[in-house]
Amino acid sequence: MREKIYAAVLTAVIFIGGSNLLKIMSGEAGDPLYATNPGEQKMIQKIEKSESEWRAVLDPKRFHVLRESGTEPRFSGKYNDFDKDGIYVCGACEAPLFDSESKYEHNTGWPSYTVPINSQAVTFHLDKSIFGENIEVRCASCGSHLGHVFNDGPPPTGKHYCINSLSLDFKSRDPVNREEKEVIPETATLAAGCFWGVEDKLSRIEGVLSTQTGYSGGDEPRPKYRQVCRGNTGHAEAVEVKFDPAVLSYENLLRIFFQIHDPTQRNRQGPDVGTQYRSVIFTHDETQRQIAENVIRELERSDHYNRPITTQIVPASEFHEAEEYHQDFYEKRRKRLF
Repeated sequence: MREKIYAAVLTAVIFIGGSNLLKIMSGEAGDPLYATNPGEQKMIQKIEKSESEWRAVLDPKRFHVLRESGTEPRFSGKYNDFDKDGIYVCGACEAPLFDSESKYEHNTGWPSYTVPINSQAVTFHLDKSIFGENIEVRCASCGSHLGHVFNDGPPPTGKHYCINSLSLDFKSRDPVNREEKEVIPETATLAAGCFWGVEDKLSRIEGVLSTQTGYSGGDEPRPKYRQVCRGNTGHAEAVEVKFDPAVLSYENLLRIFFQIHDPTQRNRQGPDVGTQYRSVIFTHDETQRQIAENVIRELERSDHYNRPITTQIVPASEFHEAEEYHQDFYEKRRKRLF
C-alpha cells in the first residue's frame, strides 16, 4: 500500500509539471533547471564506448542502471543517507555531476539534488516509459542514465534531481591547503556477531573513515546472506574498516572492538547462535597479528572477563561485500524514522 501511495503521488507530480516539459527540454532562458552552482565552467569531454566495453568495466547492477536506464530499489542506495562534503561523479566515467552542497533530503528513497554542478554536466531526455512523460537525466560525458528531474524541489531552483546511487561515485573535496598530509588509510577486518550492530558501533569511532559489511573466513566463493545464515559456508559476518592510523591506532581499534561485544561467547553473540556469529580478528599482516595477540594476552591477564576469550586470530582471506540493504543498516532506519 505504501508503494502504491508513493507511485500515485509521483504520478501527480509528473503530470503537474508536464506542461513545462517542452520548455525544460529546450532550455529556455530563465528556467531554474539550468541554474548552476558557482564554479568554473568546463568543456565536457565526450567518452564513447560500445555497450560490450561498458559491460566489461561495470558490475551487472551498475550496468543495468547506467546503461539500461534501470532504477535501484528505494532506500537501498549507499548515497541516500549520506552527507559528507565533496563531489558526486559519474559511476561510469567519473565526470563531476553534483556538489554535496546541493544535496538535500526529499524522503523519496533516492539521493536528491537541487542543481547539477554546472549546466554542462548533464543532459535531458524525454522519457515516456512510465507514468506519462518524465525528464530523464544523463551524464553529458558518457550518456549514462542517472535518474530523473522533477518540479517539486526546494527554492531557489524548485528542481528535484532524483538520482540513483549506483549511477554515482563520491570524491571528498580537495583540501584548501595542498600541503596537508594525504590520509593513507589502513584496513581492519573484524567479526563480532551480527554485522549490523558491529558496523554501526565501529563507524562512530573517531578516525574510522568508512565501514562495510560482508562475509569472510569461509570456503564458498560467492556467499549470499541466506547461505551464510545457514552456517554451512564457513564465513563469519564481518565488517571491513578503513581507518586513519594518524588518528586511530590499530591497537586502540581492537580495544574498542572488545568493548562492543562479548569475546567469551563461542560461536554466538546474545541470541544469535552459529559459527557465522563467531568473534574473529582477520589480520592483514604480521604487525596486526602481533598487536592482536598482545591485546588478547593483556585482556586475559586482567580481571575484566571471568571466562576465557574465544576470539580467533586468523589471516585475512577474501572479503565478500554483503548485499546493499545490509550496508549502514541501522543508520538508514534511524533516518527513515526521523
